[in-house]
Amino acid sequence: MHTTKQSRGLSPPAEPRPLRDAAKRLAGLSERVRRDLEIILAYPGDDWLSPRGLPDGTHLYDVAIIGAGQGGLATAFALRRERVTNIVVLDQMPRGQEGPWVTYSKMWTLRSPKHVTGPDLGIPSLAPRTWFEAMFGEEQWEAMGKWPRTTWQAYLDWYRDVVDIPVRNETRVDDIGPQHGVLRLVMTTPNGTESLFCRKVILATGIEGLGAWWLPPFVRENIPADRWTMCTDDVDSRDFAGRRIAVLGAGATAWDRSADLLENGADAVTMYMRRKQILQINGFRYLEKAGYLRHYASMDDASKWRWMTVVFRFGQPPTQDGVNRCGHFPNFMLHPGASWADARMIDGAVEITATDNSVERFDHLFIGSGFVIDPNLRPELARFADNIALWRDRYVPPPERADDTLGTYPYLNPDLSFVEREKGRTPGLESIYCFNYGATVSNAHSGASVTGMKYGIGPMIHGITKALWEEEEAAHFAALDAWSEIDTDASPVLQRLWKPPA
Repeated sequence: MHTTKQSRGLSPPAEPRPLRDAAKRLAGLSERVRRDLEIILAYPGDDWLSPRGLPDGTHLYDVAIIGAGQGGLATAFALRRERVTNIVVLDQMPRGQEGPWVTYSKMWTLRSPKHVTGPDLGIPSLAPRTWFEAMFGEEQWEAMGKWPRTTWQAYLDWYRDVVDIPVRNETRVDDIGPQHGVLRLVMTTPNGTESLFCRKVILATGIEGLGAWWLPPFVRENIPADRWTMCTDDVDSRDFAGRRIAVLGAGATAWDRSADLLENGADAVTMYMRRKQILQINGFRYLEKAGYLRHYASMDDASKWRWMTVVFRFGQPPTQDGVNRCGHFPNFMLHPGASWADARMIDGAVEITATDNSVERFDHLFIGSGFVIDPNLRPELARFADNIALWRDRYVPPPERADDTLGTYPYLNPDLSFVEREKGRTPGLESIYCFNYGATVSNAHSGASVTGMKYGIGPMIHGITKALWEEEEAAHFAALDAWSEIDTDASPVLQRLWKPPA
């Protein structure tokens, strides 16, 4: 039973108000986008991929994209710009709920600066700001600090429609495997289990898309499932009103969830923070420079490793909004310098023993301690996981830069395709591309962040279209070679001008 939302707490920034003629302005913008794409920027416009199918007539997609969040949509659009149109995008969530923005995310605004671009791929009429000003006007754009997360989702919904991305929602991919020389995807859909076949697969599956959110084993083993929740679970904070809550982790998501719990009537929230001080520096903000974003992927392995050890040292600090929201409540307690060492049930309460030997009891636990990169945790990759090359397989850092976490990330090709640890053992892996957070160490960019999208998509699209062209090249050359010479008998003008050689 939900309690009434508490009136205490800070107020979020006001949502932008659509202009009176917003519908007309947006229709005009949508028409402008279509004209830009179909007329002004239409070259080259010829289809170049041959329709293909399996021997039994089953349809064969050229590319299947798993994930219809901002990364999946932008990737699909980039393929369409290259005239790769026989594609499908799959997402397990209902339409409008792809990604975190209107589900588990409890932050008020995006963390990125409002001027960041990405999904537009450099087309001004598709840029986020262009859409915002059509809907809300230039004055509200200037007044806005950062994007409200629900407004960003509204932009993505419009983007999907205006560039006509083919998305199948409520479709979860359970298995990817080789069959008939291509890839077969087994999916759970509203109609039951289905399969589709494709030549290439892109994993645009977000932050946890190559692993899972981390849960301490002693919580899973000792605490009933109804007494703990992940900060990234799509749950209503009002359901925890009146309870004493312990939160593990002090990243941005943990702060946002803690604030939302307090604003919705939690009796008390105690946040356990491993560090002794709150993170204040966001290394990723510093790295929003064209030189780094464009050329990180070109550096050698030692240089990449050196950079990432520093970037990961910073982590993802909380937003000022998140800290301010929690700090407004006297019933918010920060427990710095301590993680959890153990958890057990005592007299109906959850007893937490911290690494500083303190002991405290709570009604419920929220876990916000990040994620692990481990392909073995992804059911859809079960056939390939143990043969995916990781950084620890390919690079040995100097002792002073040893980092076990970085070593768990996949060692990718420049086009973000996976590399086999043992060459030839897992056919089909070379046709799967990693555009989730797992790409960070190899490429610095991923579909989990809009920040580097401008630079991250290009190399992957180049690699995919190169592989597709290599399969098509012989047929196109044969077609060109088969063209006959000019038939001089077919044209009176040419007959008059034609002079046979002496």
